[in-house]
Amino acid sequence: MRTHLNVVQCSLWLGSILSTVACRQTEPKPEPTASAPATSTPATSTPASGITAGAELSDPRARAKSRFSPLPAPAPVSPAQAALGRRLFFETRMSADQHVGCVSCHLPERWGADGQPVPKGVFGRENPRNAPTVFNAFAQSAQHWRADRTSVEDQASRALNGPASFGLGTEAEATEKLRALKEYAADFHAAFPGDADPVSVKNWGAAIGAYERTLSTPAPFDAWLAGDDHALDDAARAGLGRFISAGCAACHDGALLGGNKLRKFGVEKEYSLLTHSAKVDPGRFDVTHQEADRYVFKVAALRNVERTGPYFHDGSVASLSDAVQIMAEAQLGKTLDSEATQQIVSFLKTLTGPVPATFAVPR
Repeated sequence: MRTHLNVVQCSLWLGSILSTVACRQTEPKPEPTASAPATSTPATSTPASGITAGAELSDPRARAKSRFSPLPAPAPVSPAQAALGRRLFFETRMSADQHVGCVSCHLPERWGADGQPVPKGVFGRENPRNAPTVFNAFAQSAQHWRADRTSVEDQASRALNGPASFGLGTEAEATEKLRALKEYAADFHAAFPGDADPVSVKNWGAAIGAYERTLSTPAPFDAWLAGDDHALDDAARAGLGRFISAGCAACHDGALLGGNKLRKFGVEKEYSLLTHSAKVDPGRFDVTHQEADRYVFKVAALRNVERTGPYFHDGSVASLSDAVQIMAEAQLGKTLDSEATQQIVSFLKTLTGPVPATFAVPR
């Protein structure tokens, strides 16, 4: 879970978790071994003077529904697996130094992120990228900023061997460590009754994945989409109009407002000139070694973005307002004034849902 944790924020409105992206980039080829996020037809950029605040359509809700959808209810999972996964998520003895667990980078008080530019894992080692929130992560097409994990289960399993995550060298070492935690044996047998050898790295990932699949955060925006006119105030509705008109929704769409596409960060202007990043990250290029993937990241899902800063893959920007303006310039070649920026931020705040009641150490 640590790779979420470091990693698991056009990306005009990032939340920690996720990914700055180009709204007008040709979709890179997917890594053969991973399920790549879906592509979409890039939107044509609108001149800055053409960004208007809400009079674009006689029915704003219908316009929004053409681009976004309410957060769906989580699919049913095995209660026994989810209960075990919850315990394992908050377990720190599995790491090489016995001090790091999934929870180390995904904190309840930080809406499933950690509030740091990049998280520190086993023995204080820095992870390479910002830790995105685990809330609603199951609904994304892939995990990590570079989309190099196929699912929350894959991410959880492979985190055990991450050098800066749990720091265990091999799967055999991880299995031995897991089996040494004798108090979990009965729960593994109960959660995986058809498995002859249930205490395994694979089932560690399956259990944590089952738990993460319960971590859904419906928000006021969902209520507004469903017909509640009072769920969004005037500023938020104006911000929604600007968000769509500016072109942000070309990448940040669907139920999560992102999380399902890959885009280049810095379509109109080199991103590091705006973020003042300490180093330039090649992005998905390091995964595929294809030049088309240089500076390509997964589009950040904007659910809970208000609560999951700092922003971008390197956590280089602390302010959500700054992140909004940077993405408008880097991705769309537009300059947002203060009023437009604050209205968009008002809209993004309506994507914040309550922390799930189960996102805490079980008694």
